[in-house]
Amino acid sequence: MRVVIVTESFPPDVNGVAHCTLQTARHLVARGHEPLVIAPAPAGTTTTSRRDPSDAPCPVVRVPSLPLPGYPQVRVALPSRRLAAALTSHRAELVHLAGPFVLGARGMAAAARLGLPAVAVYQTDLAGYARTYLGTGENTAWRRMRAVHSAADRTLAPSTAALRDLTEHGVPRVRLWPRGVDTARFRPALRDEPLRRRLAPGGETIVGYVGRLAPEKHVELLAGACAMPGVRVVVVGDGPSEASLRTALPGAVLLGRRTGDDLARIFASLDVFVHTGPYETFCQTVQEAMACALPVIAPAAGGPLDLVDHGRTGLLVPPLDARAVADAVGALVADPARAAAYGATGRAAVGGRTWQAVGDQLLDHYDEVLRDRTAVAA
Repeated sequence: MRVVIVTESFPPDVNGVAHCTLQTARHLVARGHEPLVIAPAPAGTTTTSRRDPSDAPCPVVRVPSLPLPGYPQVRVALPSRRLAAALTSHRAELVHLAGPFVLGARGMAAAARLGLPAVAVYQTDLAGYARTYLGTGENTAWRRMRAVHSAADRTLAPSTAALRDLTEHGVPRVRLWPRGVDTARFRPALRDEPLRRRLAPGGETIVGYVGRLAPEKHVELLAGACAMPGVRVVVVGDGPSEASLRTALPGAVLLGRRTGDDLARIFASLDVFVHTGPYETFCQTVQEAMACALPVIAPAAGGPLDLVDHGRTGLLVPPLDARAVADAVGALVADPARAAAYGATGRAAVGGRTWQAVGDQLLDHYDEVLRDRTAVAA
């Protein structure tokens, strides 16, 4: 099958959309299909660069982009004829839209003009971001998302909460498609005692966060944990909130962006993982923490509701409740046996959630969409 993946983000970007898209392209190639990725050009490159910085398993077409004002790590695609030309030259049979909003909306329009079936993958709570950054615009964001997703043959939601939100906002033909996790890379055996001594020289319990450092992630909710005796907070990631978090989280260790095996080693060297953002449609870092046998604390909202089994693999707390986060951290720090039991149960829970299994589910969705198109044409 010849598939064109139109994505709002792709490596070297580090975020959920980029990671999922890369894993999708890898799986398509592994199963003998022929994907092509269309993505915004990253900072420091041009659309004519001879070597793409993504180390992708398939060809990548880059379109011109600009940094998002106030958040330069996010690139926004500019109008370009390269998208429609790439769809035609690749002889696409199906268009996969990853987190469609700007470039994906153009991809949807191009697919419609060419009569190609399209599968749209919902990945980002843009309405929640509008609330966080603008204090308004939530309805406008939903109108935009509804228009794009309603034009697709199928929309894939990563969690039951996301599926419910899409359905309640009038998006038709929504199905569930979760995310995989690399349990070979993220594993408890990578626990690194010398690293732990560097991070917590006093032998403190290490409480970690991994993800973008941006206002919608509300990493400042870890301030209560920073004040606890015998606890060291470690933050991994970068973003526009990094400078303010150095003040908001006294005593915390901020390691910046980490990826690959280095990130997996850090994950495995934590004792407790905390995710603080309430707007996650899935939350991949929760799965990665569980794969490393860490107990997880997360908001009882969005994607974590599907991932964290409260009282078995971790603790769910009310969103944006700093006191609840601190209490949950305190409870697990005070009871290492309970924390270890949560971690072991979490590792077992994600054992079957491989990218191979999830990728095959995606191929099933593709096949169903193509069959439906054929039936309508007949």
